[in-house]
Amino acid sequence: MSLIKLKRASLSRHFFLIIFSVYIAVFLNIAFYRQVIAAMPLSDLHSTLVFLSMPIVAFSVINIVLTLASFFWLDKLLIALFCLISAAAQYFIWNYNIVLDRSMIVNMLDTTASESFALMTPQFVVSLLLSGVLAAALAFWIRIKVPASLLKSLLMRAVSMVVSVLLILLVALFFYKDYASLFRNNKELVKSLSPSNSIVASLSWYKHNQLTHLPLVRMGEDAHQSAQLQNSDKKSLTILIVGETSRAADFSLSGYSRQTNPLLAKDNVTYFPQTISCGTSTAVSVPCMFSGMPRAHYDDVLASHREGLLDIVQRAGISVLWNENDGGCKGACDRVPHQDMTHLNLPGMCIDGECYDDVLFHGLDDYINQLKGNGVIVLHTIGSHGPTYYNRYPPRFRQFVPTCDTNQIQDCSQQQLVNTYDNTLLYVDYIVDKAINVLKSHQDRFTTSLVYLSDHGESLGENGVYLHGMPYAIAPEEQKHVPMLIWLSPDYQQRHAVDMGCMNKLSGKSWSQDNLFSTMLGLTGTVTHEYAPGDDILTACRSKNQ
Repeated sequence: MSLIKLKRASLSRHFFLIIFSVYIAVFLNIAFYRQVIAAMPLSDLHSTLVFLSMPIVAFSVINIVLTLASFFWLDKLLIALFCLISAAAQYFIWNYNIVLDRSMIVNMLDTTASESFALMTPQFVVSLLLSGVLAAALAFWIRIKVPASLLKSLLMRAVSMVVSVLLILLVALFFYKDYASLFRNNKELVKSLSPSNSIVASLSWYKHNQLTHLPLVRMGEDAHQSAQLQNSDKKSLTILIVGETSRAADFSLSGYSRQTNPLLAKDNVTYFPQTISCGTSTAVSVPCMFSGMPRAHYDDVLASHREGLLDIVQRAGISVLWNENDGGCKGACDRVPHQDMTHLNLPGMCIDGECYDDVLFHGLDDYINQLKGNGVIVLHTIGSHGPTYYNRYPPRFRQFVPTCDTNQIQDCSQQQLVNTYDNTLLYVDYIVDKAINVLKSHQDRFTTSLVYLSDHGESLGENGVYLHGMPYAIAPEEQKHVPMLIWLSPDYQQRHAVDMGCMNKLSGKSWSQDNLFSTMLGLTGTVTHEYAPGDDILTACRSKNQ
């Protein structure tokens, strides 16, 4: 039996480099060129020439980099790397309109294994195999011809680099002003150009991450409980629910036409319809809202090595517990008691490493019964996290149909996607209502209160944008407009002299996640110089005697 051997193709090194430079610059950047056309319509000859010059510049830069690498025999390795990261980036940019920057790298690193797997759709795998893996394998399969003269080979590559530099200079000579105007007015556009977007974002993340391992900065060292709480026999208990990916646009409490909050509508909550987030991803918003820094001056490096809200509350002598169901608290709970509820793997609640938010209540009544003093409990929900929205709620909450029961959400109709997402909000409604009922069941021992605030919103295909995580400056309103509500027990209202009529009037004003820090300090009776009365939502509605 004879074996058929596939003869390996042979190419000169400089021609080999040119072929792959063209492939990466043109075919793995189609998503980038599509965005360029959207930002700069080809309405005349000049704009068309500017557009056609872009693949030339991209080719020239990539050719220079790969040619330099070839002098150290690293060109095949670099080509394979460029093909893989460019193919992956193009898929997500094309299908989800993401922007690949440092914050997106943080999102990817902070994403749980189950969430990452949800993005590994058959379409993505096929796309990566055909446009990335196959090209990388081909680069290693092709044999580089042994040059008759090493000097000639070096000279050919040097000439190729010089020509590339001249092409860049020629384009700059004729079109520099057009490039400058385009990228100045569309600052995020360059972050769609591969592989530079992935390289720059990764380097930015690495440099940024080096600054996070600094000594811990302490906050609120003067923190103590108010005299009213210290001198009272009845203790105080507050539950803070950190929502995930809930957008205000689909909350019926916000005026949404569908009834997505039927239980909360009966709970006498104060809802704040004009609330904006600090970021468009969990990795930004959660640390920000617990940091005490306003979004306008938020420094994520400082936040990573500085104490926050829960450290101060705990220092005041209040018991703190963080129950986790969303892959981590992003540093907000590092120094307080916390537990990852997904590790319990409870039957009927958890499947393949992901749990329904009901898991957050496991053992909670027992914990509260054992509390001796004042307490704060944080429930970090998985809420409405996509793309597998259909996995976020038990079957009985599948009220709006037909649904999008796949992680390939771009293949679903807009109505299917919205239906599925709205079902997640029905479950959010149930979870928050359940927490309120837990507090009500312990009112004989505790004066109770609750805050619900989502970390960021979500895009459901509006203008071709999906999921979340876009740079804040260009993110659509759906990703920044979030639901927030406060529930105060009648006992809390009386004990702390809170005028609910005043609260209802204040609810229509503009608020943000900046208000959470001082509002929680005020709710829990934590006294510290870090407290800013003007940021506390309840300040204006408390009796002056308080």
